Amino acid sequence: MDVAPREGLGRRGFLRVACAAAVGSVAACAPGSREGSTPASPSPSATSSSPARKATAERLLPGDADWRLRRRGPDEAIEGYGDRASVLPGESFGLHVSTTEGRYRVTAYRMGWYGGTLARRVWRSGWMRGRDQGRGRLAGDTRTVRAGWRRSLSVSTEGWPEGAYLLRLDTERGHQRYVPLVVRSASAAGRTVLVHATPTWQAYNRWGGYSLYYGEDGRYESRSLAVSFDRPYDSTGMEKFLIHERPVVALAERLGLPLAYTTGGDLEAGDDVLTGASAVIFLGHDEYWTPGMRRTVTEARDAGANLAFLGANTCYRRVRMEEDGKLVVCYKTAVDRDPLVRTRPSLATTDFRAAPKADPESSLIGVYYDGYPVDAPFVVHEPRHWIFAGTGVRRGDAFAHLVGVEYDRVNTDVPTPRPLQILAHSPVTCVGRPSFADAAYYTAPGGAGVFASGTMRWAETLMARTRDLPRAHGIDARTRAFVTAATTNLLKGFAEGPAAERLPAPDDNVRRTYRA
Repeated sequence: MDVAPREGLGRRGFLRVACAAAVGSVAACAPGSREGSTPASPSPSATSSSPARKATAERLLPGDADWRLRRRGPDEAIEGYGDRASVLPGESFGLHVSTTEGRYRVTAYRMGWYGGTLARRVWRSGWMRGRDQGRGRLAGDTRTVRAGWRRSLSVSTEGWPEGAYLLRLDTERGHQRYVPLVVRSASAAGRTVLVHATPTWQAYNRWGGYSLYYGEDGRYESRSLAVSFDRPYDSTGMEKFLIHERPVVALAERLGLPLAYTTGGDLEAGDDVLTGASAVIFLGHDEYWTPGMRRTVTEARDAGANLAFLGANTCYRRVRMEEDGKLVVCYKTAVDRDPLVRTRPSLATTDFRAAPKADPESSLIGVYYDGYPVDAPFVVHEPRHWIFAGTGVRRGDAFAHLVGVEYDRVNTDVPTPRPLQILAHSPVTCVGRPSFADAAYYTAPGGAGVFASGTMRWAETLMARTRDLPRAHGIDARTRAFVTAATTNLLKGFAEGPAAERLPAPDDNVRRTYRA
């Protein structure tokens, strides 16, 4: 029976350290800044021009456990959105806020590890007079909702470190919402890039009653065909980030890796954002890509940047970003109505695998989206792979509920890189149809390693059964420990540069695995 090598932690050490790594379990530290309109002063070492030294200094600063929402209240109590999804350090952005209450204030929290508190307060506004700005408007044949609110305040990010931020809006009566912001990196050279899936956030956003999935009446047929960033997010204001992305951010920062931050929209803009990157990490649910995003990522892989896809259903929908990146267009099954379907078919907004100009995601990711919904164990197939080192897993070991709710598999009937090694091969049944979910690994000719988890639940498992994700589909501490250790191996291995230069080559086992 195959057994993973036991170098490093060993089984008991692995369980102890990986469970300690589960976030949300450490007592609060002192807050990071005082109330006022200026950011906290950085420590002396943080003033260095070296991104690595700045990152080290940032990790040593105290966190603030008070970042979580305590009381949402009615939807109209307080809501807001930024006029930009990301900014460079030092740039300003506008906040648009609507409230039915008298006064509110804004607090900016940088998300990370911070000794387990998971966030640090970097800035807080004074109390400001509120105004009710209405519920937005629906316009055009695309059924696009825009809030159209007036700018409430301008915020400078001078002194804010690169990273993922949640801006919390608080009313005097204690009602709260989040507004997301990424302070992105101007350079990724020598660093691991965390990519935040802003087009996917917006695709699922139902603020105003419409998303790319449903209209106000709940029907697919009445959905939006284009969704705007000119509106708040529904619910708490940031469910996609909190569940699918924050756990990876916390782990990556805890490991002390040299990190860079960007968004899907910034990959579309190009600007050499991935030039020289050691690795590029897609965090959990990153379904909506433009052709420009895909081209940027493919070029980075071909130049030697390792890629990790820690979700499923990645790069599935082909979209366009219009209105300077503030509009996500996706006609899906109504692609015949897309104005570009005949004049520029490569930009027609449907699935990447669909006509016109079919280009399945598998040629980049290695696996192919296969279905929804499933709930199944993740079954280890190649325990001796370096990603599983130190976990003590054996072939056939299963981790309940880790596969779901969407999954990918290897499918050689579509473009698939080779050699490719299937690391986990998990039987599933999707709407009565038997299939498999596969985690897979390949290396590109330029030396890059590419890993795909094959399941949507990989990233959120890093926080399963903690105060922030207490239910998590029934995933237990053993599974959390396994995923934490494997992800740690992956992030550390990929941070060192092209995987093919240092790590074992994939043993192509596709025919052996699917020989039946």
